[in-house]
Amino acid sequence: MDNYCPETIRENIRVIRENIAEACEKYGNEKNTELMAVTKTVPPEIVNLVFGEGLYLLGENRVQEYLGKRESYDLKEHDGIVPQVHFIGNLQTNKVKYIIDDIDMIQSVDSLKLAQEINRLASAHNKIMDVLCEVNIGGEDTKGGITPADTISLIEQLAPVEGIRVRGLMTIPPPVDSDVYFGRMAELFNKIKDRNIEGVSMDVLSMGMTHDYVNAVKFGSTVVRVGTGIFGRRTYI
Repeated sequence: MDNYCPETIRENIRVIRENIAEACEKYGNEKNTELMAVTKTVPPEIVNLVFGEGLYLLGENRVQEYLGKRESYDLKEHDGIVPQVHFIGNLQTNKVKYIIDDIDMIQSVDSLKLAQEINRLASAHNKIMDVLCEVNIGGEDTKGGITPADTISLIEQLAPVEGIRVRGLMTIPPPVDSDVYFGRMAELFNKIKDRNIEGVSMDVLSMGMTHDYVNAVKFGSTVVRVGTGIFGRRTYI
């Protein structure tokens, strides 16, 4: 608790929401962009503060960290809403089994192999897992994600799979020229959406973080993933 100020966190959330609302109005984004609190390295008692501010969407990056924190999260119903936890980090196939039962969405599906393992385990747990296909829109070697050219093919392969439901796309673009890459993502998203692929809803476009979420809203992002902007700068290990 010593490194976190609840008042500052509350004010950060207020300001970010205000910025999102202004951007939606300015750029004609009518999709009501949702704010996600990215919780990497943040203690659960601090994460739980965001629920008091009506922020009910968490993003988890690391399986082991999540497993150590999940029992301390206050995930009961708040004001008629049950908080959701999405997995947004790189996910190895051998780690899927640890999160399949209580994660609401996996945003980082970038291969048929990973999708097949999610499907196998989701079916065993009698659930359908919502997923996003992660796109490496900048072609960066240091980041995960499928190439834009291969995205439609992967989605078409996933469409008939019974244990998963493709909801859209996610990306982490290069840190510069974000408008260029967000524009490309919007084009790809709309191209896939216009195909009306059976079993694929394409209602989620997850892009934008602390430094570029306003630009992401400009290009139609439905979810922005903010960590530092809410909780302050942290030391990652």
